Amino acid sequence: MQEIGEVVRLSKRVAELKPSGIRKFFDIAATMKDVISLGIGEPDFTTPKPILDAGIRSLQNGETHYTSNHGRLELRQGIADNLQKLYKVKYDAANEIVATVGVSEALYLTFTAILNPGDEVIIPTPCFVSYQAEVILAGGVPVEIPARLENNFTIDPHDIRKAITPRTKVIFIAYPSNPTGAVAPREVMLEIGRIAEQYDLIVVSDEIYDRLVYDFEHVCFPALDESLKRRTVLLGGFSKDYAMTGWRIGYACGPADIIQGLVRIHQYTIMSAPTTAQDAAIEALKTGEPYVREMVTEYDRRRRLLVAGLNRLCLSTFEPLGAFYTFPDIQASGMDDETFCQKLLEEEHVAVVPGNSFGPGGEGFVRACYATEYAKIEEALVRMERFMSRHG
Repeated sequence: MQEIGEVVRLSKRVAELKPSGIRKFFDIAATMKDVISLGIGEPDFTTPKPILDAGIRSLQNGETHYTSNHGRLELRQGIADNLQKLYKVKYDAANEIVATVGVSEALYLTFTAILNPGDEVIIPTPCFVSYQAEVILAGGVPVEIPARLENNFTIDPHDIRKAITPRTKVIFIAYPSNPTGAVAPREVMLEIGRIAEQYDLIVVSDEIYDRLVYDFEHVCFPALDESLKRRTVLLGGFSKDYAMTGWRIGYACGPADIIQGLVRIHQYTIMSAPTTAQDAAIEALKTGEPYVREMVTEYDRRRRLLVAGLNRLCLSTFEPLGAFYTFPDIQASGMDDETFCQKLLEEEHVAVVPGNSFGPGGEGFVRACYATEYAKIEEALVRMERFMSRHG
């Protein structure tokens, strides 16, 4: 009799999911001493004190119960007010916003709510590792189209048109980009909008890095046009802007019927986002702006250091204008990206992530994150210089 193995017990959908390439190297690095990690995309800043204090007050005041499935109305109104102030896009806090457990849950809810089995989602790559997986878990089919270095990793709308089939339901975009740091100019976003309207498609726009831009004005997709807003789900959160990754608080904004669909799933899977985190997020929207600006200034300083340093080492790097990542070409090393990351970690104790972890178009590149302190980036570059002197 054949023994029941793990793969048999699991659904085919889950069994075929690829493990995260980011976590693979993070787990190895965690077992080593004296590692400088440029791998994990997490701010090294502690959550600003007023936000911490708001979370503590929430607990001390006994705010340890469920909130509305949608999230506190005060939080949703704060999100709506902030989006209107920043981008002049209006959302009804009562019906068009839901607070989620980070943007990761918002992404899961969105695809689960809008996809039928076999529906196709166009996803530009390289991209964050969870996008294709979330589509698959929702029963959809990810259709990957590579963004190219010659376009500074901004997607060419012509490639979107070529990828559309009768099964296409969603265009997914995520700018500023993880892993490349790419941004999308207004004219590119407008053309994506025209395509969505022509083929009656939904646009899902992950804008978690919206405030982390340098010498560039972020383009909020649903703010481009009211008709585009009616077909767009905007995903955002507090993890990156306010250094609140561990609080796990995000949101989705969109047409009321779609948001209601998200809430139906949310109420059965999560119930509500953590109450303490919601209260901290409310404070972040009230008083966090100076801290955001301070962190962006420091990220920009680190960005310039790392980009210049990598280019000096012949690890050719285009200038990222958003997020906190560089995406250097490691061709000069003579290695593929997987080997480069493994040897760099083993020999010099510097952790970066292979570009192939992020889908087609990422091969031959690595992701190096500058969300770590300036002095550590300086030391990482010294170690990488030794490495390239041996392998370059």
